[in-house]
Amino acid sequence: MAQDLYRNRDFIPDFDALMAETAARSRDLAARADLRADLAYGPGPRERMDLLLPPSPRKGAPLHLFLHGGYWRSGRKEDHWLVAAPVLAAGGIATIATYDLMPGTRLPRIVAQIRAAARHVLAVAPEFGADPARFTASGHSAGAHLASYLAAHGPDEVPAPLPVPRALLLVSGIYDLSGIPGSFLKDEAKMTPEEAAAWSPLTSDQLPGPRRILTCGAAETAPFHDQSAALAARLQGQGAAVELRREPGLNHLSVVLALADPQAPLGQRLADMVAEA
Repeated sequence: MAQDLYRNRDFIPDFDALMAETAARSRDLAARADLRADLAYGPGPRERMDLLLPPSPRKGAPLHLFLHGGYWRSGRKEDHWLVAAPVLAAGGIATIATYDLMPGTRLPRIVAQIRAAARHVLAVAPEFGADPARFTASGHSAGAHLASYLAAHGPDEVPAPLPVPRALLLVSGIYDLSGIPGSFLKDEAKMTPEEAAAWSPLTSDQLPGPRRILTCGAAETAPFHDQSAALAARLQGQGAAVELRREPGLNHLSVVLALADPQAPLGQRLADMVAEA
């Protein structure tokens, strides 16, 4: 029987240890940071975001939004506070947002929640000394897919103004959802073929404005490599600014630790993106 290339646990021997390390590093960072937890961006219990601020935020500081992964059916913002570290190192203010999960909530609603979270953090940014004009965003795995829709419209959407960041860092994203309904996720996310067709970034209307940085770990499975390369090629063909990277030696989970390390190449790229906004 062929292996399911989306089931990352099968390809990462220390899967549980890496998940535990990510959560532990998040708790450690939160203990040292100025954390404003559980700020509501909507009425639902998971429509929440956490802000992490540097010790003495400068007026006009850059603002960054991170979206966690979990294949749209799991994940907690509290386990991803660690990604704030490069943002804080760049003098920025980090927002870690969460959202409702499949199968209880359908994918169009989750995309709408991400856009609502971005609009809300932009609206309240001046209260924390951040400059809404210096807004950037990133996401990992399903979070990268969702972050892409801050600057894209689904093929069936009526185009409307979006809270477009100045730059996007998309890490280990899924940009062609056609393989998800038949994957190991069929009973966990219950994504329909219709949802997959309506919300695949590779067939969506990508806005030209923000610079996109697309990357994944060199040790990840083929879909993550192939889809990031395909999305980069499509964006480049449209004249958009795109940077395609590969992170040597990293898998689908260790890439998050690198993203959260200001001394690692990927973490440094995040810090640079935030500082340049």
